[in-house]
Formats: sequence, structure tokens, C-alpha cells
Amino acid sequence: MPLPERITSTRDLARRLGVSHTAIQKAERVGRISREPDGCWDVEHVHRDLTASAVPGRSPMAVSGDATPLGRLTLARLALGVEAQRLAMDEKKGRLMDIAAANHRVDEVAAGMRDAVLNWPARVAGQIAAEIGRDPHLVQTILQEQMHALLLEVADRLDSPASSETDPRA
Repeated sequence: MPLPERITSTRDLARRLGVSHTAIQKAERVGRISREPDGCWDVEHVHRDLTASAVPGRSPMAVSGDATPLGRLTLARLALGVEAQRLAMDEKKGRLMDIAAANHRVDEVAAGMRDAVLNWPARVAGQIAAEIGRDPHLVQTILQEQMHALLLEVADRLDSPASSETDPRA
């Protein structure tokens, strides 16, 4: 295995890597690269560190996209920004609504459905009684009892422990 190439001159290191000596000095100053304990530069180690921390589009050492941790973080930050803009646009266009408003709307719809179901026996009891030849009041009473039992069963299902878990956002 060959020994790593070591250089003492910052300018020589910069020439070998194809960057300016001030770029090497700045990278050392901010901690992106460091000298070996003996004060020399390990060319391969410096190249690897510069490549891993280079910003695509700003550095000739940068590799494309998500090949480095910095690239993956930059891409993730960009994706989060895009998602935030999409949510802001959806909110502006009225595609999103507040949880309290949504719950209120669901309650309104459910109340309307409940009222329609409760009024159904009175509306159809006369027709059913005429078709089967029975007393309309008796048919309406039986239908109301059955609807009441059905609504209680549905309410029990909706109030079961599995569906009443605590909201993690609360």
C-alpha cells in the first residue's frame, strides 16, 4: 500500500487540487480541512474533506446532488422549502382549513344526516303502511325504534376506545 502524499506548502496543495491557495486557507480557518499533526497536508485526506463539504454550484470540488452529506442536507432543505410553499399556496387558495373549522363542518354534516335519518320514518311510514295494509302509526313507531337502535349502535362504534385516542397534535 503506497504511503499518503504529504505536502508542506499550502500553495502547492492548492495547485494539486485545482483551487486557489486562499480557498485552502479559508477552508482551514473554518474547520473544513486540517493539517496532519506534523504540520503537513495529506493531499488525499484534504481532497476528500473538501469534496464532502463543498457546496454544489459554488465550488469546483463539489460533486453532484446527493453524493455527500452536505448535498443531501441541501436537497432536503430545498424539498422542505418547496413543501412549505405548496402548503402556503394551498392555504391561500382555500384548499386547507383549520382543524376547528373542519371539526365544526363535520359536526354540521353529521347533525344534518342524523336529522334526516330521524325524520325518515315519519315521511315513509304512510307509504309502507298502505303497501302492507297496516296501521301507519304502528309502522312509524316500529321504524323509529329501529332507527333509534341503529343510531345508538353507530354512536357506540364512533365512541369506541380505538377511535377516541388522543390527538398527538394537541
